[in-house]
Amino acid sequence: MKKILIAIGLVVSMMLPSVMNAQKVVCKIKGSDTCLPLSQKFAEVYGNKNAGSGISVVGGGSGVGLAALLSGTTDIAQSSRKMKIDEKLKIQETGKAVKEVIIAYDALSVIVNPSNPINKLTREQLEAIFTGKISNWKQVGGQDLKIIVYSRETSSGTYEFFKENVLKKKNFASNALLMAATGSVVQSVSQTKGAIGYVGLAYIEKNVKALQVSFDQGKNFIIPSVANAMSKKYPITRPLYYYYLTAKDAAYRPLINFILSPEGQKIVLAEGYVPLS
Repeated sequence: MKKILIAIGLVVSMMLPSVMNAQKVVCKIKGSDTCLPLSQKFAEVYGNKNAGSGISVVGGGSGVGLAALLSGTTDIAQSSRKMKIDEKLKIQETGKAVKEVIIAYDALSVIVNPSNPINKLTREQLEAIFTGKISNWKQVGGQDLKIIVYSRETSSGTYEFFKENVLKKKNFASNALLMAATGSVVQSVSQTKGAIGYVGLAYIEKNVKALQVSFDQGKNFIIPSVANAMSKKYPITRPLYYYYLTAKDAAYRPLINFILSPEGQKIVLAEGYVPLS
């Protein structure tokens, strides 16, 4: 009987390392600047909880991340927009399939310099400002001051989402200043009196002011917030995505399950993003 117990003990001890390492995840995440701080926090917390994990996270824009996934130079693409049909077709042409996971939501926020007395704008006014039809704040009830438009660059998912949903696919003004990173938009708006830009909710700081926006021609103006995004009151709310090859699902599933768990979604809220529920 003692020999049997010893044998069982040996089997269990041999199994323990594999059980302990079952949650280990090693991968590269690349793409959306909006997702960047959140993914970095996920990687930090998950790595601390699961020995042997190595999760590297870099930004560059949604388009950059998805292109890296297509070329095989990243494992997971983080994106603030949905993958385009032509991107999916390129993957399918290689005989592979892509897994799409919504990790959180975001309230895309329009920001101005805190010295600007304007507190709210309609979608139509935003369209006119960002396309260049309105070029002075006095045209929307503000000061006699030139409007300086800051935007993300074209590889950004935030750029594409804003263009499609706020500008209704119209082109940005030719004099719009395209910034490589979301942090650069925040910094520029904070330092420029007549500036306006747009960033993810988690990027809003005290040195910029978020505007109330109306998508019903001025009947209701809603401020970007977690609560307003969760209740669907805020009109520029969008999902944030992870994309990876379906064949790699088993390898990355422990991380995905952690992100979608109550613990992971608490991180979403703590970092200034909008949880799934």
